[in-house]
Amino acid sequence: KKPLPPTQEQLLSLPLRDGPNTVRFYLSEKASVPPVTASIFLWTYKSKIVISDVDGTITKSDLLGHIAPAFGIQWAQKGVAQLLTRIHQNSYKILYLTARPIGQADATKSYLQSVHENGVRLPIGPVITSPDGMIKAVHREVIMRKPEEFKIECLSTLRKLFPLDSLPFYAGFGNRPTDVVSYQAVKIPDSRIMIINPQGEVHIPINQTRISSYDGLRELCDLMFPPVVEEREVTDEQFNAYNYWKLEPFPAISA
Repeated sequence: KKPLPPTQEQLLSLPLRDGPNTVRFYLSEKASVPPVTASIFLWTYKSKIVISDVDGTITKSDLLGHIAPAFGIQWAQKGVAQLLTRIHQNSYKILYLTARPIGQADATKSYLQSVHENGVRLPIGPVITSPDGMIKAVHREVIMRKPEEFKIECLSTLRKLFPLDSLPFYAGFGNRPTDVVSYQAVKIPDSRIMIINPQGEVHIPINQTRISSYDGLRELCDLMFPPVVEEREVTDEQFNAYNYWKLEPFPAISA
């Protein structure tokens, strides 16, 4: 494998616009060989990013999340499209991160584009898969049970695109303890790491706070994800309403 990341000069030479930009790689001059397409997302260095796992987080479960869509069954968690859309409307960027192998990238993107509920679809965002093939990816996730190794490495690489003193990753959604480990490794606050189970129940692992569901979390959206205006949060992060009321109670004072 030989990575060929573009240089800063090459990126500056591209007519990139805010948001997704389609690029095409032509592997042959023959018209019968279709180009490989991808997207380059242009965000500012002050962007706030919300990360979502795919299997078991957007889908209802890991295994059926792979199988059901092949039979035309959506198999998505109730309320996930509406929640992430609401967060996106508050000017947060959505990033989809999965340990699926790169060979399933197109199928994964197509699935995410197909998820909808009450006319609402998942917001557009980068879909990042493991760069490994099927066998290695399955070995790491099913046999070694260490999907966090890829996710930590991936998120750490993305983190280097931002200034050293910034914290670009605002919150993370997952369905396993390994997701918690991955998000903690890139300094997502524990109070904004949320885990969902197959029954659709959402909780914050650090203090076992139960938020009931994606629908319930959507009602708290403006508290947990305060609107970002001109890439600047309306309220100081540590003093927004959600974090204020999450403070520990005062200790009892004996007479």
